[in-house]
Amino acid sequence: FMRIVFMGTPDFSVPALKALVEAGHQVIAVVTQPDKPKGRGKEVQMTPVKIQAMEYGIPVYQPAKVREASFVEVLKGLEADAYVVIAFGQILPKAVLELPKYGCINIHASLLPKYRGAAPIQWCVIDGERETGITTMMMDVGLDTGDMLEKAVIPIEEKETGGSLHDKLSMAGGDLILSTLKKLEEGTLVRTPQTDEGTCYAKMLTKSLGDIDWNQGAVSIERLIRGLNPWPSAYTMWNGKTIKIWAADVIAGREAADFLSESGVPAETETAPGTVVCSDKRGLVVCTGGGLLSIRELQMEGKKRMDTPAFLRGYPIPAGDVFVKKESD
Repeated sequence: FMRIVFMGTPDFSVPALKALVEAGHQVIAVVTQPDKPKGRGKEVQMTPVKIQAMEYGIPVYQPAKVREASFVEVLKGLEADAYVVIAFGQILPKAVLELPKYGCINIHASLLPKYRGAAPIQWCVIDGERETGITTMMMDVGLDTGDMLEKAVIPIEEKETGGSLHDKLSMAGGDLILSTLKKLEEGTLVRTPQTDEGTCYAKMLTKSLGDIDWNQGAVSIERLIRGLNPWPSAYTMWNGKTIKIWAADVIAGREAADFLSESGVPAETETAPGTVVCSDKRGLVVCTGGGLLSIRELQMEGKKRMDTPAFLRGYPIPAGDVFVKKESD
């Protein structure tokens, strides 16, 4: 078993820390981001990794900058065999990467070299990928560019959300790191250099990304809704109010044409994207730039999430009303 320094911050990192401790590795220190004020009360909250580390009685370090010379000296004094890094939130400098005997291993939430960057889980859903996974890799000074070590493939289900995929990948990361460390210690690990072929950058999520553009096709909008569930969430504007949309189904092709003709509504090509074409017991159906979107779950600003029938009882949105972007171009 190895002497390990664990570096991680959010919920996503916790299963990997648990897996290491429960497998018998000696986690000699945990490094996590400084505590921050959160929520409406702005109470200072500990990171999920810190909470878990304290339960295990592991010393916790929270440097504002891991690259500071004084903290690099602290790490040097720990004499770790390896650093395990997962969603830590700071870039490690060369001086830190070179400290541990076996190097620094990162658990990354995509099948590298695809989806390097900050938000690989959500972008896989938004982009309509059929599968994703976890990659362990040797860290270098680039952003997610180090040699790949091992992979675990996770299929993306038809109604997968960013949240459900997050949880699956988080658990898979815990399992994979144990296999990687075992092979590292035995000297049987194969390192595969990354190429830049087929790579794409999973940029950081922003709240404005959820502002639905109804000119997009129904398929793209439905993926966006799932990918941004639970955060930052997809939304639209109606009568000056923000409505979050949590779940929807695509009605496309012949089915969409039949639906419109049965409802006595002009064809899609004559109906402006964002127009509500149905608001009754059949659901809340909106025209998009390609196909129709049947909204299943939504939330008025300041209220709780509701399924569509309950929502329409409180907020009757008539057919013919138009949903618009919050930030109009």
